[in-house]
Amino acid sequence: MLVQAYRESAISNDIVISEVGAWSNPISPDSVVRQAALEHCIRQLRLADEIGARCCVNIAGSLGEQWDGQHPDNFSDGTFDLIVDTVRDIIDTVKPRETFFALETMPWVFPDSADSYLALIKAIDRKAFAVHLDPVNMISSPRVYYRNGEMIREFFAKLGPYIKNCHAKDIRLSGKLTVHLDEVLPGTGALDYEMFLRELDKLDPDTPLMIEHLSSEEEYAAAAAYIRGVAVDIGVKL
Repeated sequence: MLVQAYRESAISNDIVISEVGAWSNPISPDSVVRQAALEHCIRQLRLADEIGARCCVNIAGSLGEQWDGQHPDNFSDGTFDLIVDTVRDIIDTVKPRETFFALETMPWVFPDSADSYLALIKAIDRKAFAVHLDPVNMISSPRVYYRNGEMIREFFAKLGPYIKNCHAKDIRLSGKLTVHLDEVLPGTGALDYEMFLRELDKLDPDTPLMIEHLSSEEEYAAAAAYIRGVAVDIGVKL
C-alpha cells in the first residue's frame, strides 16, 4: 500500500511528517461547498492517521465567498458554535488513534488568539483536537506587530502542551495608509524569531517548524539559513 510505504520510509529515514493539509471551507453557507469540505477534512484526517503525521490541519473556514477570507459574522457566537460542531463532526467520524485535527490560527476567523484557541479547545472537548501555530497570522495591528514577542510567549504559555506543528514565515509593516502588512521572507520582517525558537525549544523536540509560501528553492534555503542562524545565536538546537 502506497500510504504504508510512505510511512515506513519516513520512519526508516528519521523523518517527521509534519502535517496533512485539509484546506477547504467546512463552515461555508453554501451547503454543497460545506459538505464537500467536510468530506475532504474527513479523508485527510484519516490519511494523516494512517501515514503517522503530527496533525491534519485546516483553517476554520469563512462565511464569505473567499474560503480563507473575511466576513462580518466570522467572529459571531453563532460562528464559534458552528466551528465547534464542525470539528467535533470531523473528529468523531474518523476517531483518529495517532494524529490530531488542528485549526491554523488566522486573522479573520477563530482561532485568532491564544484565548480564542483555548475557548475552542474547551468547547470542542475532544482529545484529538490540537493546536497549529502560525504567529504571523495573528499579527493584524501595529500594536501586536511591535509586541509580537509578547504575543508568542503568551501563546506558548497558554497552549504549549497542545501545539503539534508550527509555520515559519515573517511579516513587515509599511508606512502606507491605512495599516498595511505584508508576508515576507523570514529574516526580512519583524517576527521575533528569538522568542519563537526559545519557546518552541521547550516542546517535544519533534515539533515541526515548517517554512511556507516562498517562490523558489533559493528563498527556502535563505529562510532556513536565517532561522538556523538565529537558533545557533541563542543556543537552541533545531
